[in-house]
Amino acid sequence: MRVGSDGNIRFGDDEIKLPQINKKMVLIFLGAILLLILIFSSYYTVKTDEVGVVKRFGKYLKTTDSGLHFKLPFGIDTVTKVKGSNYIFPVEFGYRTAKAGVKTQFIKGRQYESESQMLTGDLNIAEVTWVVQYRITNPRDYLFNVIGTGAQGPIKTIRDVSEAVMRKIVGDHSVDEVIIIERRSIAEQVRAEMQEILNRYEIGVTIETVELQDVNPPELVRPSFNEVNASRQEMEKVINQAYEAYNKVVPKAKGEAEKTIKQSEGYALNRINRAEGDADKFMSIYEQYRLSKDVTRRRMYLEALSLILPKIEKKYVVDRNLKSLLPLLQMNEKGGTK
Repeated sequence: MRVGSDGNIRFGDDEIKLPQINKKMVLIFLGAILLLILIFSSYYTVKTDEVGVVKRFGKYLKTTDSGLHFKLPFGIDTVTKVKGSNYIFPVEFGYRTAKAGVKTQFIKGRQYESESQMLTGDLNIAEVTWVVQYRITNPRDYLFNVIGTGAQGPIKTIRDVSEAVMRKIVGDHSVDEVIIIERRSIAEQVRAEMQEILNRYEIGVTIETVELQDVNPPELVRPSFNEVNASRQEMEKVINQAYEAYNKVVPKAKGEAEKTIKQSEGYALNRINRAEGDADKFMSIYEQYRLSKDVTRRRMYLEALSLILPKIEKKYVVDRNLKSLLPLLQMNEKGGTK
């Protein structure tokens, strides 16, 4: 086999003719491919809940909002899309969500015990599962300030920081405080300390909430702990019932006692005021009597009559010169008096 100068292939005396390639068509085809690459690599779209981080030769250039945007083609400009600040990311510890919905399904098991088992301040063990919810507030810092592959770097940093802070704060409390008493306070402390550390890292995220999903003692001692917890709840129930009875009886008795005291004070004040008024009246009359005895005596006599006479049904005024009372009496038909 040999190739002739005309480009044909010869096997001995036989010759195979190859089809002639049209160079113009090849150039047109390559030009069309380059044009398509140019067109499709010159624009990008960002969804409404995302932002686009544009890099030129791998260096940060700008951040764009949702919509259609243009960029330099052929990989000169590259775009990484991340969720905007309105999107909440969950990071779960001690469990994973298998299926979200009306009946959310969770995955728990020994593979997550390394995250959930913690030592409390009184040297007990508690199994703590929690979720951290965060927002990306600075996409540039989120992508460039943490070493890692894409978004996995920041997520790993958030997981490591959250677990370290949770273990520290749980270690500062007793097992009863962690499981029963101060769950909300612990969650708020974890959120605040996480935010402080991540701000120092300039990771570009805001921690919205930290929620303790489930806090239990280890499985081997859980029945005993539940019995202790039930006894504690029964004790609190009895105490609350006693306080309820106390609040019904004691305030009522205090109110009645206060009412009786106020009535007594009012009666005493009334008697004192009346006595003082009568004494002042007597003293004023005495002063007038002392200055003018006859006038005062007559006035007292007339005032006494003005009080007595309205209560008398029949009144007879008798002249001193009258010899008999018969003319003043009305006699009835039978001779009796009326």
